[in-house]
Amino acid sequence: MERILPATDENIKKGAKILKEGGLVAFPTETVYGLGANVFLPEAVARIFEVKGRPRFDPLIVHISRHGMVSRLFREIPPLAEMLMEKFWPGPLTLVLPKKEEVPDIVTAGLSTVAVRMPAHPVALKLIDWADVPVAAPSANRFGHLSPTQAEEVALDLGEGVDLILDGGKTEIGVESTIIMIEEGKVFLLRPGGLSIEEIEKWVGKIETPPSSPKVLSPGTLKKHYAPRIPLYLFEGKIEDLLLCDLSGIAIVSPFPIADSREEIKVLSEKGDIREVASNLFSVLRELEEGPFRAIISLTVEEKGLGRAIMDRLKRASSGYARVRKGKLVF
Repeated sequence: MERILPATDENIKKGAKILKEGGLVAFPTETVYGLGANVFLPEAVARIFEVKGRPRFDPLIVHISRHGMVSRLFREIPPLAEMLMEKFWPGPLTLVLPKKEEVPDIVTAGLSTVAVRMPAHPVALKLIDWADVPVAAPSANRFGHLSPTQAEEVALDLGEGVDLILDGGKTEIGVESTIIMIEEGKVFLLRPGGLSIEEIEKWVGKIETPPSSPKVLSPGTLKKHYAPRIPLYLFEGKIEDLLLCDLSGIAIVSPFPIADSREEIKVLSEKGDIREVASNLFSVLRELEEGPFRAIISLTVEEKGLGRAIMDRLKRASSGYARVRKGKLVF
């Protein structure tokens, strides 16, 4: 069977049937492509971990298509959560709240909470709605690798481990959802993402840092993650100093335009648009890891708004910092 199919209604219905029967379907969301399984079939969810090579201590996000589905997942929904759902769903916001017993422990890595979001993508919403079941879906890539923003990238990473890949084109946002946990009236940031912290704080006040925990409270929070197959280094110095160095075998990623047209320099947004930077980040890094390069050096962005999520991904993907000392590049 051809595993990548255009996301027509007919093929989305095929995907919904596969999910009902315990199979795996990769599908586009507004953030990245997800690898989905019926949340109430532990055997199907276990296949996600096997196909991705994902450790079982790392919990999954559950995707829904309508507000009524949360009652099948959350044990209780405080007014603060209700307000955030009304304001930001569908969209790149994941809420972590106490789970119902019916949610299998394999989905939550044994935690008493479950992470849930409603994606803002018509293909995802139709798929989940027609399956009529919440869908557990981490990013559709090998664990620790760059998240996929195109259907072909899913196939390259996961091969025949997926029963169907629905091709909905390139994803819009390009970085994963923002994850927050609500506990005793407080809001904690577990992972920055496609919805800015500043926008959420307009409605909930100051978002806090979660208390330390021996368990992984959220996907995408391990120290090493989102990484290309060749070393990635961050650079915070003067770009002029960097460009004077010997860059043989080195690719440069610049979020915004710079006055140098060498082929090994990849600009994420010629317009200087931070949203375009996020959208192109993973796909450009994937392109460079396939090229003739031994390493990548990425310039940084200011850690505010969407830039906070971009820098979170770059820091987790990096092997440290590159610096220029006495005219030479040092890793």
